[in-house]
Parts: sequence; structure tokens; C-alpha cells
Amino acid sequence: MRILAIEGALARCSAAVLADGEIVASAMEDAARGHPSLLPSMAQAVLARAGLRATALDAVAVGVGPGGFTGLRAAIALAEGIARGAGIPLVGVTTGEALAAALPGDGRVVWAAVDNRRGRVVLECFAAGTAVPRAPLVAPLDDLPRVDGPVLVLGDAAVAVAEILAARGATVEARPGLPEAAAVARVAARRLAGALPPRDGTPIYAEPPAVRAPA
Repeated sequence: MRILAIEGALARCSAAVLADGEIVASAMEDAARGHPSLLPSMAQAVLARAGLRATALDAVAVGVGPGGFTGLRAAIALAEGIARGAGIPLVGVTTGEALAAALPGDGRVVWAAVDNRRGRVVLECFAAGTAVPRAPLVAPLDDLPRVDGPVLVLGDAAVAVAEILAARGATVEARPGLPEAAAVARVAARRLAGALPPRDGTPIYAEPPAVRAPA
């Protein structure tokens, strides 16, 4: 299986090609802005390094958020254009799925926390031992959901969320980070193989109205 993956949900642009289970080409640049100009050249470069044309791919994968409006629009539009031009499927992967892709199942709850810059975070919560998150929710930092048992917090808001949970007495570990296209490609391969439920390229923005605070 050959997959081109594109990721631009947060302050990092990346692209990667997965072929027969291995990442054969990748490019990445941390950038708070400039996604529309960075991502097309990255996608072109990794395809060239992999020695592939878009028509030789089996699918295009894209990070669908939660994330910023401009980065998601740029990444999804590019991925959709390549997929349609090549006549191949487009596969969506959430930010939380990409961040959690390499984690061993160690019995902990996993939260992927994205900062939406308004004193709130967008959370994707994974029950212990699961690879599919619950629907994203917006939570104020001063009113985070309860968590039972140990929790691992990922994402660009991981430290802030972990500090609050620890102050409540929770057993918590923070692993701050940003999603990468290589992880998007691996999750997409599992999705295409039927190990994960389907997901299209619909964006999940870190700002309302795409996600709503819990009632």
C-alpha cells in the first residue's frame, strides 16, 4: 500500500510517503504560519524522493484536526486535489489519532489536548486500550472533565492540562508534541485495512462552531 500523507493542523507542516508499511520519504518544518505555501512543495518533494507519481498511490491521507483554520484548509484542499486528480481515496486522521499512533497500550486513559488560544482546550479522549477517540469537546482550562485512573496527556496543551489534573490529585503524565504526517500515514493504513472506522476529510476546527462545549 502506498499512501501520501499531509499534515498541517497545528504549528507544524509535514508530508510523508508510506510504502509497504515503511516511511520512505518525509519532510517537516515547524511553522506557526505559511502552511499554504509550505505544504504543496513538501508533498511534491516527498513524492519525488519516493520515486512515485500521484497516480501510483493507493490513497492520500490528511490530518483533519482539531486544529487551526488556515492550516487545515490548506492541508485538506491540497490532499483533496491530489486524491481527486489521481482517482484515489482520501482518508482523514484526527490530531489525537496521529499523536497516539505510536503509543503502547499500557492501560492508561489518553487525552489529546489542543490549545484554542481562548483559555480553553479541545480534547480528544481515548478510553484505556482504545485507538478511536470520543467526539472532540471544548473545555475551559478551569473546568476540565473528571478523569478516573492514570492519564497520559498529549498535544500542544499537554503541560497546562496535566498541571491542572495533577493539582486535583490525578496520576498524570504530559508528553507535549505536534502531529506528524508519518503518523497520519500509519493511522490511515490501519483505517484502509479496516482496523479503524472510516473517516473522510471533514475538518475539525479548534474554534467554534465546528466543536462545541459539552452541555
